Amino acid sequence: MSGRTSERGATRPTTQIFCASTLYGAVTLAAALDSGRFGPAHRRILLVTNNAAVPETTPALDEAEGFARLRGRFDEVLSWNETISPLHPAGWTPRASDLPLLQRHLRRIWALGDDRVELALESLQVTPALAIAQLLPDAPITVYADGLMSYGPTRNKIDPLIGGRVGRLLHLDLVPGLAPLLLAEFGAVAEAVPTEAFLRCVEELAGTDPEAARGAAPEASEPAPEDGPAAAGGARPEGPALLLGQYLAALDLLSVAEEEELHLRMVRGAVARGHRRLVFKPHPTAPDARSRALVREAEALGAELTVEDRPVLAEVLYRSLRPALVVGCFSTALLTAHTFYGLPVARVGTRALLERLAPYQNSNRVPLTVVDTVVPPLDEDGGGAGLGTEQLNDLVAAVGFAMQPKIRPELREAAVRHLSGPLAAHTRHHFTRRRLTVLGLPGGLPLPRHPKVRRLARRALRLRKALKR
Repeated sequence: MSGRTSERGATRPTTQIFCASTLYGAVTLAAALDSGRFGPAHRRILLVTNNAAVPETTPALDEAEGFARLRGRFDEVLSWNETISPLHPAGWTPRASDLPLLQRHLRRIWALGDDRVELALESLQVTPALAIAQLLPDAPITVYADGLMSYGPTRNKIDPLIGGRVGRLLHLDLVPGLAPLLLAEFGAVAEAVPTEAFLRCVEELAGTDPEAARGAAPEASEPAPEDGPAAAGGARPEGPALLLGQYLAALDLLSVAEEEELHLRMVRGAVARGHRRLVFKPHPTAPDARSRALVREAEALGAELTVEDRPVLAEVLYRSLRPALVVGCFSTALLTAHTFYGLPVARVGTRALLERLAPYQNSNRVPLTVVDTVVPPLDEDGGGAGLGTEQLNDLVAAVGFAMQPKIRPELREAAVRHLSGPLAAHTRHHFTRRRLTVLGLPGGLPLPRHPKVRRLARRALRLRKALKR
């Protein structure tokens, strides 16, 4: 079907189900398919999930601009929201007692019959991916990561009956040489989706002839010089500064006022660098009022800011706008701009977020760590440590161990090596003294060894917390 070669001699047909919640994820899957990262199948289904707080008011990815150009890779497009309606995808997990009934029901309504099913899922540790894996218990699983989360450890323990089915982790090579930690505890093999395939899919999404654009795309290993026009496709007039919003207030990482101030810092920093044309790409679910405040601030500074309100990927804008600078907090799009398109990038606010991110295990910590280390600052909030590939791997492993010491105990050696090494002072802001102390890592406070003294210390700590209440 769809021009693909079917399996021959197989006793059971194969159906591949690709679950995606974002257009970015769908582009990643399309690139993986185009580059042969999935074997032949009789039938390919794209299962769309809309995880927005109010899905009824937020278009799903298959309604997004340009999706129709990616549609041909799949025989069918199904909606997980419709399958479990009126329940919300982010809040529903099947009860154990209901699993046999629901498993048969799902095979019936999706016409799976006795097909051999293969799954491609994102964020396996949470719903809806976790629920889908439970409802198709015999399916081998490929997890694909559509961002910097792939470099961090699995955020919580996964049932071995599910985690043991994961054979591969497909990811974009956003930081060449950096090894992903996600799901490695189950022996999942990390496999990069070719950058060229991803770029061609972005061009296709944008409505550009992928073959014509192929020769114009920059080599990922050759970033454009920062003192000239940084554009994919040759020398062109300098483009605007592109500012990326993330809507961090929705994740409870910042208050609404703090997030607005973060975006204002982007405007001020870009203008201070000499940019007079700015484009702000807000998060699709962010309120319009916040963008208007940025327009007023830019006008006050003698610059012009326009708001890109189309729900398009940042990567689509990189070619159409040819931005001279891309500014963000810790968006994955900063790394695609730098690594894939050779564009100058700058970060804002990573240090403050690292200090307040709680709990320490928060899964945004490794993306923050990577951006804070790899991307230069827009203003003077602290430069990077200039880490090499091996040192960056050690830093991420150290942070990963501090986040999930029970899931990844074998990372302790790398953590000790980094925290005892010459770069520890430069990366100290990635760790809290309390976390280092609890785990007995270099840089923590020395703990008394006598059991009675330690019991007294713990009792004093509990009393102190009670008094604060």
